[in-house]
Amino acid sequence: MPVDSIISMKKEIFIKRSRIKAPVETVFAWHSRPGALERLSPPWDPLQVIERTGDIQQGSRTVLKMKAGPVPFRWIAEHTDYEENRLFRDRQVKGPMASWVHTHIFEPDGNDACFLEDRVEYALRFHPFGDFFAGRMVRNKLERIFKYRHAVTAADIADHQARPDKTPLNILISGASGVIASALIPFLTTGGHRVIPLVRRPPNTAKSEVFWNPDAGCLNPDDLTGIDTIIHLAGENIGQGRWTPQKKKCIIESRTKGTALIAETAARLNPKPRVLVCASAVGYYGNRNQWELTEKDGPGNDFISQVCYDWEKAAAPAIESGIRVVFLRIGVALTPAGGALAKVLPLFRAGLGGKIGTGQQFMSWIGSDDVIGAIYHVIYKDSIEGPVNVVSPNPVTNLEFTETLAGVLSMPAKLSVPAAALKLVFGEMGREVPLSSTRVKPVKLMETGYKFRNPDLRGTLSHLLGI
Repeated sequence: MPVDSIISMKKEIFIKRSRIKAPVETVFAWHSRPGALERLSPPWDPLQVIERTGDIQQGSRTVLKMKAGPVPFRWIAEHTDYEENRLFRDRQVKGPMASWVHTHIFEPDGNDACFLEDRVEYALRFHPFGDFFAGRMVRNKLERIFKYRHAVTAADIADHQARPDKTPLNILISGASGVIASALIPFLTTGGHRVIPLVRRPPNTAKSEVFWNPDAGCLNPDDLTGIDTIIHLAGENIGQGRWTPQKKKCIIESRTKGTALIAETAARLNPKPRVLVCASAVGYYGNRNQWELTEKDGPGNDFISQVCYDWEKAAAPAIESGIRVVFLRIGVALTPAGGALAKVLPLFRAGLGGKIGTGQQFMSWIGSDDVIGAIYHVIYKDSIEGPVNVVSPNPVTNLEFTETLAGVLSMPAKLSVPAAALKLVFGEMGREVPLSSTRVKPVKLMETGYKFRNPDLRGTLSHLLGI
C-alpha cells in the first residue's frame, strides 16, 4: 500500500515514498527503459522530450519542453549519480527553479517487493518572495504529480508482472502519434517490449520506424520480419468539422485501406504474427437510446456504424490466413491529453460547462489507462478474438458526465448546448457523435478476467486531472 507523502518542515525538501509489489530489480529496470519519463508525465501537465543523450546513467542529459500555465519553457536535466538497483539522480541545469536535485531511491523489501522513494531538494527563485507567493503552489503541484507517478508505476508494473509469458514482444503499431498510442508505446517499452512504429514520412531507423503508405498500398513485408504482434490504431479523426462528402470519404478510406493493407501484408508473412489488434469504435452500434449493448449485437444504421462495419471487414485477409484478430470497439477514451475530455475541459474550468441536448443520451466512456490495459489484456488472452467492447462497466448519461466533471473541478455547469444548434453547425456529425446514445457493456473483458484500474467515472477523472 502506498505510504503518504512526506513534506519536511524545510520548504525545499519533498519526499514521496511507496511500496511496490515487485522485486527491486524489476522496478529499477522499469525506470531505466525508454518511455519511463513519458509514462510518468501527468496528462494534465504533459512534457515533450526534445533531446535525450543516453539513459539514466551518470552524464546523460535530457532536454524537455514544458509549460507553466500557457507559458512554454525548456528544462535541461543532467544525471549525476547512478547505482544499479539502488538509486539514480538528476539535477536541473537550466529551468525555472533556482535549484533542483531529484534522487530516485530503491530499497528492497524482501524478494518480491520494494520501496520506491522520490526525494526532491529544490529552491525557488527570488527568495524569500518566491517562497511566499509560489511556495504552497509548488508543494501542491509536487504532491499531485508524484501521487500520479507512483500510482502509474505500481499499476503498470503489476500489469507486466501478471502477464503469463515474460518474453519481450516485437510490436508493430500504426497511428503511433495519436493520443492512445502516445500513452501505449511508453507503457510497452517500459515493460521491455520492442515497438516498431509505422510512419508515412521518411522513417527514422534509429527509432525502428517502418514506412507505409496506405493510399498507395505500400508496406514492405521484409520490414516486418520478426513481428509477432500488430496494433492498428490509425484513422482519420471523425469529431472535427462537418462531414462533407470528401470528409466522409477520408474517414472511410483511412480505415479500410490501412486495415486491408496491414491484414494482407500480415497474411503473407512467415511466420505470421500471433495477433492483430485492430481499433474500431462503439459507433458500430449506432444510436440505440437506452438499450444495453454487448459484443453480440449487430451494427446500427448510422454512417459511423457503416464505417466501423467496413473497417472490421477489411481485416478479413488476416482472419482467413489464421491470424487471431481482435477488434477494439473503443468508447469515449478520456484523457486531458486529447480527444473529447481535452475539448471540454477549458469550458468546464471556466464554469461554462453543461449538458448536450437533453443530456439523457448514454456515453460509454473509458479512462486512457484502461484502454492501454485492455489492449495488453487481449494481446495475451489467446481465447479472445473478434469484437471486444473497450468501455467502462459503468456507462453514464451526458448529464451524469457533466455533473461529475463539474463536481471534480468544483465548478458550476448550468449551461446547455441545444441539440438543434449542434445539428445546425455540425450537421450529421453533430447528430451522430455528441447526441447519439450508445450504452455498451464490456462483456468479453469482464468474462476473461480483466481488472479495470478505474471503473468509476469520478475516480477516473480525479486520477487523470490530478485532483
